[in-house]
Amino acid sequence: MVEVILFPSGFYDVNRVDEDLQKEYDAAVSTGLFEIVLFGYEKWFHEEKLVLNNAPSVRKKAVYRGWMMKPAQYERFYRLLLERKIELITEPDAYQLMHIFPNVYECVKEDTARMRIYPLHERIDVEEIKAEFDRFMVKDFVKSVKGTKFPKYFDSKVTQEDFDRWMEVFYQYRDSLLTGGICIKEFLSLKLYDGKPNEYRVFYMNHEPASVSRNSGQANYAPEPPKELIDRYSRLDSPFYTVDYGELEDGTWKVLETGDGEVSGLSEGQNYEHFFRALYQCFID
Repeated sequence: MVEVILFPSGFYDVNRVDEDLQKEYDAAVSTGLFEIVLFGYEKWFHEEKLVLNNAPSVRKKAVYRGWMMKPAQYERFYRLLLERKIELITEPDAYQLMHIFPNVYECVKEDTARMRIYPLHERIDVEEIKAEFDRFMVKDFVKSVKGTKFPKYFDSKVTQEDFDRWMEVFYQYRDSLLTGGICIKEFLSLKLYDGKPNEYRVFYMNHEPASVSRNSGQANYAPEPPKELIDRYSRLDSPFYTVDYGELEDGTWKVLETGDGEVSGLSEGQNYEHFFRALYQCFID
C-alpha cells in the first residue's frame, strides 16, 4: 500500500511545496488517502543533502512526484529515504529502465521509431544517418530540446557542417541536464486534429493502465490509442511508469517515449484528484 506522497519543497521553504506542483499537492491532500512529505529542493538538487519536513516513525511505502534526476542521483535519493523509513515503490533499477530510453528500447522497438545511439560529444556522421532515415530528430537518452530554436527534425538537406553546428547548440541547451548519450531517432509525422498532434500519455500503476489522457491539447474527438496496444506494454519491469503514444498520419499508432511515473508530468486538463485516487487503488495491496 502506498501511504506517502513525496514532493519537493519550494526553493527557500521546506514546509511549502514547489509552486509548480501546487495543484498536484492540493489534489493529493484533498483525497485524504496519503501522508504528505516534502523534501528541501535547494538542499537536494544543489547539495544532495536530504532534508525532510517530517518523516514516518515506521517504514512506509511512498511515491515521489517531482523533477527528474539522473540515475545515480536517484539511487542516492532512494537509499537516503530508506534510512528515514520512506521506501519508494520504484527501485533504482526500475527508474533507470524507464527513464533512460535506450534501456527500454528493446522492449518497445516493434512499435516505436527506429533509433541509433552515440556517445556524448562524439562527432556523428550525418551522411550515415541520412542513408538510413529520410528525416530524423535528436535527443539525449532522456529528453529532446523541444520548444527551442533547435530544429524539430533534420532531412536530406542538412550538411555535415550545419549538423555539427546544431549539435553544439543542442549541448548548450541541455547543459547540466545532459544524460547518457545521444539518440538519433527516425522522425514520425503525427496526425493533426485542429492543428495539434494526437498524443496520449498512459500511466501504468502496478501494471494497470490507470490513466489515459490527451497529452497535446488535442480535440476531444481525437481517437485514443488501441486498447490492444496499451495493454501490450502493461508488463514492463517497473511498478510505475508512462508510455506516450502517437497516431501517425496514416492512422496507425506508435510508442513515442517512455518515462518513470514519478517524474512524468500530468497532462493539461487531466483530473489530478482522480489520478491520486487511482494511484491509491492500484497499490492498495
